[in-house]
Amino acid sequence: MSDSVVVGLDVGGTSTRAAALSLDGVRLGTGRAGGGNPTSHGADRAAAELLAALRAALADIDPTRVRAGTIGLAGAGRLLADPQGRDAFDRAWSDAGLRCPYAVHGDALVAYASGTAAPDGTVLIAGTGAIAAQVHDLRLDRTADGHGWLLGDAGSGFWLGREAVRRLLSDLDRADPPSQLARRVLTELTGAPEVAERPRTTAEAVVQAVTRRPPVELARLAPLVVAAAREEEPTAQALIREAAALLAESVTRIRPDEVADPVVLGGGLLTGDTPLADAVRAELARRWPDAPLRTAGDGAAAAAWLAARELPEVTDPAALHALLVPPTT
Repeated sequence: MSDSVVVGLDVGGTSTRAAALSLDGVRLGTGRAGGGNPTSHGADRAAAELLAALRAALADIDPTRVRAGTIGLAGAGRLLADPQGRDAFDRAWSDAGLRCPYAVHGDALVAYASGTAAPDGTVLIAGTGAIAAQVHDLRLDRTADGHGWLLGDAGSGFWLGREAVRRLLSDLDRADPPSQLARRVLTELTGAPEVAERPRTTAEAVVQAVTRRPPVELARLAPLVVAAAREEEPTAQALIREAAALLAESVTRIRPDEVADPVVLGGGLLTGDTPLADAVRAELARRWPDAPLRTAGDGAAAAAWLAARELPEVTDPAALHALLVPPTT
């Protein structure tokens, strides 16, 4: 069985990761390239990054040994519905020397599989955006939020950044001294922590600094909130509590009460050692006390496992998961 190889790719907006593994758990190759999401970068550029990551992962492997592959990416449905995009990915797959079929799954399913082999459960992802999804028989079932910065993504990095700016503007409207967090945000946006003699002048400068940039860039203020919350700054702590409640509320829209299926936490705000991760874990433990909480891990390895479990010689997918996917807490 070790002669067979499976390939997995975790395709994101900023990076593309590939892994080639044998069915006895040996990592034979890895690759990394730039952002490969076709929605963000266009099909041709995305396919070029996919090919670069594949070639790196397969550098020391005969590609004819690869039996199956999985590509996980956000907006998988859009790729599957776009003939031009699918053709570009097909060409990249073929140019890497691969002749086996590949499947395309949403990044939420790959994140879930990177944390558990259980066929049913929930995944909650919070990074720049936020989405919750229910998984049934290792297929995405219902989802909640993930509606983008304008209409949703409650509790996400974008949400934290926007709310931090709104708190700053509220302080300025009241002519109150800005909080410690507000001064950090003010410095990030305008280059200085000082408030003008007429606070409205500073408020207008903040608004201009925000509106000159793409709205999603508000997410880059989220680390300021996280850092301030670690220092027990009251405004930041309040934002973290509110974000955690919003993320947990998204889960309640799709997850039945009193179930004990696992919940996998994904995205940079929930996989790292952050106050938000701690607060979300506490919220979920309170609402589903019997549910195991897992952390998303190696998405490329999880994608490879999703490919492997479709092979006829794989009779124990859970045992194979333990071999292929590095364990998380």
